[in-house]
Amino acid sequence: MSEHYAELLMYVAPEPIQQANQQWITRILEHLNLRRLNADHLDLHGLWLAPELLVTQTCGYPLMTQLRGQVRVIGRPRYELPHSSRGEHCSLLLTRDANPRRALVDFYNSRGVINGHDSNSGMNLLRERLAPLQRDGRFFASVGISGAHRESLRWLREDRADLAAIDSVTYGYLARYAPQEVAGLRIVARSARSPTLPYIGPLGLSDEQVFQICQAMNQALQDLPQVADTLGLQAVLPAREDDYQVLLSYQQQAVSAGYPVLK
Repeated sequence: MSEHYAELLMYVAPEPIQQANQQWITRILEHLNLRRLNADHLDLHGLWLAPELLVTQTCGYPLMTQLRGQVRVIGRPRYELPHSSRGEHCSLLLTRDANPRRALVDFYNSRGVINGHDSNSGMNLLRERLAPLQRDGRFFASVGISGAHRESLRWLREDRADLAAIDSVTYGYLARYAPQEVAGLRIVARSARSPTLPYIGPLGLSDEQVFQICQAMNQALQDLPQVADTLGLQAVLPAREDDYQVLLSYQQQAVSAGYPVLK
């Protein structure tokens, strides 16, 4: 029985989500008759490129900007959550209820916060929405980097920022299992649609191996209906790297509009 890394680290909170992911991974490996290696010593990039990797999840933007041609796309999740469905999700552009600004254009010269410059939902989709509204390559008076969507939400609640783009799956999980983290916030706008975060494995996976892993992932969801319900996850859909080309199109639209860097 061979050993592999299998981790789902893109959505790790609240606690019910982490527990459900762990149960799902365990059942997937049982179906494939594989053992799981401990990946605690690896950072995300190290995990994504580890030769012992079986399956993990990455953000679509680094897939196309950092990992292209280095990993194999296995599939993408079909979440059925508010604002996320049919293999697509979006970003929710949020502010505090008490903020007097209403329309997105009103947030010009306000304080933005992003989780990181390599994030599709936190940066790329936000930049696409703001590009038509920027002036001379700038929209915000300042842009902070929080390091995580939950931290960006904290910045909003604590009045350290006025606008943030939050992955709609993250928002759905928090609204259901940790509503205090989104309390007092409202949706200003929604971003363009985006394919959900891809599941990836090593580049050398054959078509047959990809099919087997996808099949095991879907069978495990059928075996564990409570896990599927907790995750709002109906199925793992077939996917290819080319499905994520649209994210580079959003990037190019912003560049063409004179807004290559979100600021």
